[in-house]
Formats: sequence, structure tokens, C-alpha cells
Amino acid sequence: MSLIENGWYREMNEQWAGYSVGLKIDKILFEEKSNYQDIIVFKSTTFGNVLVLDGCIQCTERDECCYQEMIAHLPLSCHASPKNVLVVGGGDGGVVREVLKHNSVEKVTLCEIDDKVVEVCKKYLPNMSKSLDDKRCHVHIGDGVQFMKEHKDCFDVIITDAPDPIGAAKGLYEIDYYKCLKAALKPNGIICSQGENMWLDLDIVEKLLSGCRSLFPSTGYAYASMPTYAGGHIGFIMASTNPDIRFNDPVRTYTDTEVNKMEFSFYNTDLHRASFVLPTFAKKVLFPETKNGALHDKDT
Repeated sequence: MSLIENGWYREMNEQWAGYSVGLKIDKILFEEKSNYQDIIVFKSTTFGNVLVLDGCIQCTERDECCYQEMIAHLPLSCHASPKNVLVVGGGDGGVVREVLKHNSVEKVTLCEIDDKVVEVCKKYLPNMSKSLDDKRCHVHIGDGVQFMKEHKDCFDVIITDAPDPIGAAKGLYEIDYYKCLKAALKPNGIICSQGENMWLDLDIVEKLLSGCRSLFPSTGYAYASMPTYAGGHIGFIMASTNPDIRFNDPVRTYTDTEVNKMEFSFYNTDLHRASFVLPTFAKKVLFPETKNGALHDKDT
């Protein structure tokens, strides 16, 4: 749920008892209920334009680089040569923008169920959504699960840009969804999904990783700071059909010159490696069987 009061936007969620995130509003730009969700866009006083779906902040112009870059470059940098990439959700276009920075990518498909999100973001978040006009990008408006069932063994990398597990998005956090992801991957493919917050959602993260371990030989969990998301950071669930992959040791690394050329604002190779170093309380819960609460399942 959300609340607009005295010029402030407050995001509240029953998952986070006694906690909220707030941004001061300069101007409401758009407010409408689509066929799938409530959509709000407002101009904030310090974080630029803000996209809110069903009461949850999805991105702001100021800090979107963190989420978009990490959820894209963590998996892409762990794949030797990603050519065909699927993005489920992410109608704002930010993840697609980052995927297209990799020259090896020949095609990226955005599967977004709500065409209104795409339309609104093209107007109010053009720095992200302009990527959807790239010739390598194909936009499919429809259900992501059905799309993957019709495209098995197709993708090198699949990125799930999911909202929080409430309402219609609950299915994106179930084992059946991850079975669909696995079936749609090419051999040695990689998935990366929005992985919630360790402080507020550790039980959900544990369930997701447990489900992934039952399907994939390699799994991992990373996180990054994100000031406008609940708890101040966001996590990323990673898994691969490649048993030899080490997610904290990317196969493709970037010099400072390459970082500048690819216009990274947040991601770099050192940060990639560090993002898998978890605090003790989370290591004990998420990786109890690995040596010393290791970075991920391959560090035994």
C-alpha cells in the first residue's frame, strides 16, 4: 500500500511491519489504474521522476543505475558470450538498456505484460525506455511464463525484473516459475532475478535459493545498495545449469577505460566480486552448508 500525505509519498508493505520509505513530491505527473496495476509517476524533489507500481517504488532517475546495472551485468559478465537474452518484466527499459551495452548480444526480448507501463515510461523515463527502440530489442506484450513455455532452450541469459511478491507477482517467486526459467535456457545458461532484501525478506530469499538448489547445480546471491528501495539495498538471485560457474569470479572483466566506455555509473568488476560477500547473519541462513558461510554454493 502507499500513502500520499502532506506532500510526501510513503511506501508501506505488510511484509515490513512498522517500516516505510518516503520521498517528497514536487509534482504528480501521471496516475492511472491499468488492466493489471496502479501506476503513479511523480517528480520528487531530490530523486527525479519516480515510477510506482501497486504502491511499490520501482525506480527513480537518480538511483536506477544501481538496480538496472547490477541485475544485467552480474549474469552477463558471468557468461562467456551471451547472444540471446530475455528480460521478463522491466517495462521501463532500464535493464534492456544495460543488456544492449554488450556487443556480443544479438537480440534481447523484453516480455512485459502491461503495455501501459511501457507507454508511460517512454514519456516520463526516456533515459531508460529509449533502449526499447534499438533494432536488437524485441518487445513482447504478454505473459512471461507462457512466452518461456513457447521458447524452450532459447536464451543464454534470462533476467527477471520482478516487483515484490504481492498480488499478481507472487507467481514469479514460486518453484514452477523457476522450472520455466530453466527450460527456456540454453546449455550453460544463467538466470538472474530480483532477490528482495536480506533485512526485511530473509525468509523469502531463503525459500528462493532453496528452490533454485533443487533445480540448478550452481546458485548464488548478491546484493547492492539502493537508497529508495526498502531496507536501503536489493538482492539478486543467480543460478546456472553450468556446474562449474563461480558467480563471484566473472569470466568477463572491465578496465576503468572500458567502464567509462560502457557508461557504467554503478557496476564495475571489483564491485561484482564484492557483492557476493554477505553479512554473517545472512550467510548463516542462506548458505549454512558451505564452508564458513561461503559466498555461494561453489565455495566449498
